[in-house]
Amino acid sequence: MSVLWLSNPLGVHLGPDSHAPSADGGVVVDTDTGLIVELVARRAAPTVDVDEIFDASRHVLTPGLINAHHHFYQTLTRAWAPVADVPLFNWLVGLYPVWAKLTPRALELATTVAMAELLESGCTTAADHHYLFPEGMENAIDTQVDVVRTLGMRAMLTRGSMSLGEDDGGLPPQHTVQDPDVILADSERLVSTYHERGDGAQVQIGLAPCSPFSVTTGLMADSASLARSLDVRLHTHLAETLDEEEFCRERFGLRTVDYLESVGWLSDRTWIAHGIHFDDEEVRRLGAAGTAVAHCPTSNMRLASGIARAAELEQAGAPVGLGVDGSASNDSSNLIREVRQALYLQRLRYGAEQITCSRALEWATTGSARALGRTDIGSIAVGKQADLALFTLDGLSFSGSHDPIPALVLCGAERADRVMIAGSWRVTDGRAVGLDREALMAEHQAAARRLVSGA
Repeated sequence: MSVLWLSNPLGVHLGPDSHAPSADGGVVVDTDTGLIVELVARRAAPTVDVDEIFDASRHVLTPGLINAHHHFYQTLTRAWAPVADVPLFNWLVGLYPVWAKLTPRALELATTVAMAELLESGCTTAADHHYLFPEGMENAIDTQVDVVRTLGMRAMLTRGSMSLGEDDGGLPPQHTVQDPDVILADSERLVSTYHERGDGAQVQIGLAPCSPFSVTTGLMADSASLARSLDVRLHTHLAETLDEEEFCRERFGLRTVDYLESVGWLSDRTWIAHGIHFDDEEVRRLGAAGTAVAHCPTSNMRLASGIARAAELEQAGAPVGLGVDGSASNDSSNLIREVRQALYLQRLRYGAEQITCSRALEWATTGSARALGRTDIGSIAVGKQADLALFTLDGLSFSGSHDPIPALVLCGAERADRVMIAGSWRVTDGRAVGLDREALMAEHQAAARRLVSGA
C-alpha cells in the first residue's frame, strides 16, 4: 500500500455526503486502491503510516468537479459569427449542416480539447451527450472511450440519437437522422462493450435521445424500455426554451413533463439537461420521481433561454447538477467558472442568502454525482474515490481575499493547480499530464476551420 498525505490545506470543501467535522489537517489517500483512507483534523497527524507528503498549504481542496452535461464535438464551432446572436432553434438550424460534416479525427480532437479543458478546470468526471452519427461516424462513442482512457478521466458517455427529421416535422436536417433500429442496436452494443458498474467505474454508457423536437415518440419509449432492461441511465434535453414547450403542445398535445411521463421517462433513472420552463406542479412531479436536472447557466444565458428553478427542484427532491453544456452555446468547457455563473444566475431568482457559495459548489460535485447515479464520487469522505481538485488562490484577483471557499467562487478561479483521479495526478502545475497542448490546439483549430469552410 502506498499512502499519500495531502497535508494542511488552506481550505477544504468536503461536501454534504462527508460526515467528518473537518479535514483541516488534510486528506490521506491510498494511491494503490485510489481511495480516501483518512481525513485529518487540524494540527493532527494521520493515524496510518504515510509514504509521501504533499504540502497543500497553498491549496484549497474540493471534490473533483463533475460535469453533468456537455457536447464535446462542439468545441469545433465555438464563437461562429453566423450563430453568435440568435436563440436556440435558429442556432441549431444554422449549425446542424456544419456538424453533419464531422469526421472521426475531428471528433477525437474535439473530445480531447473539451476533456482537457474540463480536467484543467478541476473536473474529474464528465457526461457527454453525442447524438450526431453522419456517414463514417458510426463508431463515435468508441472514439470517445479511447480519449477518456488516454486522459485518465471518468466519463458518462451517452449514446445520443436523432430520428425525427425536418421532412417529418422535426428540426434536424433529414440526412442527420438515423433509423431507430440502428440506434437501439448500437446502444445495446455500446453498453455491453464498455459500460462499467460499481464504485470506481471509469467509463459508463447512457441512452440519450436528443430532444422532443428531434426524436420520435416511439424511440423515446423504446429507449426507456431498453435502459430499464440494461440497467443504465437515460438523458435528454427538456424544457430548455418556450419554443420547445410550444412544439410539444402542437405535436403531442402535452406539456414537456407530461410528454416525459407518457414515454416512460419520469423516474430516478433519468436526468435532463436545462429543465427551465416548469410550472409548480411539474417541479413537484419531477421531485417526487427523483428525476435529476443538469443546470447549464452559461448556455442558458448565452441563448437567452431562461433561468432554471434550481432551488425549488432541489427542495422538491430532484437532484440538481451542473453542466457547462456544449462549447458552441457556452464557448468554454470550464467547470469551476460555471460554479460562479450558477451562483450569480440563481441569486437573481432566489437571493444571496439561499444560494451560497458552498451550495453552488455542491451542484458541481454531489449534485452532479447524484444526477449520474454515482455515490462513490462528489464528496471528500473515507472510502470515496480519491478524485480531488486543488486550487491555489494566487494572483491579483485573490489579493485581499479572506476565506478560501468563498474566495474560490467569488474571486473567479479559472484553473486547478493539481487534479487527482483515483489517487493519480492527472493535472500538475495547471496542465494535463502527458498532453502536447500546442500540437493539439494547432490540429484542432485546423479541423475547426475545415468544418465551417463553405458553410
